[in-house]
Amino acid sequence: MKNGIYPIISNEKIAENVFKLNLAGDFSSAKPGQFANLKLSGFYLRRPLSVHHADGEKLSLIYKVVGKGTEHLSGLKAGDIDTLWDLGNGYDLSAAGEYPLLIGGGAGVPPLCFLAERLVAAGKKVSAVIGFNRKEEVFCEEELKALGVKVTVTTADGSFGVKGFVTDALPEKYSYVYTCGPEPMLKAVYGAITTGGDFSFEERMGCGFGACMGCSCKTVTGYKRICKEGPVLKKEEILWRIQG
Repeated sequence: MKNGIYPIISNEKIAENVFKLNLAGDFSSAKPGQFANLKLSGFYLRRPLSVHHADGEKLSLIYKVVGKGTEHLSGLKAGDIDTLWDLGNGYDLSAAGEYPLLIGGGAGVPPLCFLAERLVAAGKKVSAVIGFNRKEEVFCEEELKALGVKVTVTTADGSFGVKGFVTDALPEKYSYVYTCGPEPMLKAVYGAITTGGDFSFEERMGCGFGACMGCSCKTVTGYKRICKEGPVLKKEEILWRIQG
């Protein structure tokens, strides 16, 4: 875990109710699947956000406005933010095989972009299925394509791409699955895929680094903290809807 005060480079809207925040600093040790925890003035709990990109110059976080905290965050255009980062375990890139498949839903798409960067750099043939409710909510499609990823977009209302859910557009060939999104989507993906996978879970958190135990969940191998031993769990260790 690392902590610092980092200046805002930009904080811009990129889709309906979706913003991209860039913070200046050396974040080169961050790994795909990890998250940052932001302290916002006037709010008791920090806001956990998945890492969209990190390097020696900046940290990019993409988030959806869903409540008062993220609404407040979306209005910040300058200043510094107290940020905990290097949080969580991240994805296991060694499990990818030759044809990794990335599956994301809504706010679960950003960490898959960071993951795609690393997998493509390692010479993997990456494909992705990303799902949204409607066309106005779509983001990261062009970014993934620019990396060389074969991308399929689904929308629940059929206003863009394939009509339906991510499980309606799975390719025939893939070696391993990396996924992030709301739990109903993750559960559907779990039942649909034919390989192993890394599943990144969204959970309410108190501290964000394992001290409060508030995000504990029961797995096949015992209780794990989503913020510490997660947010990524292996497919074979997941027990659905059993909370501690």
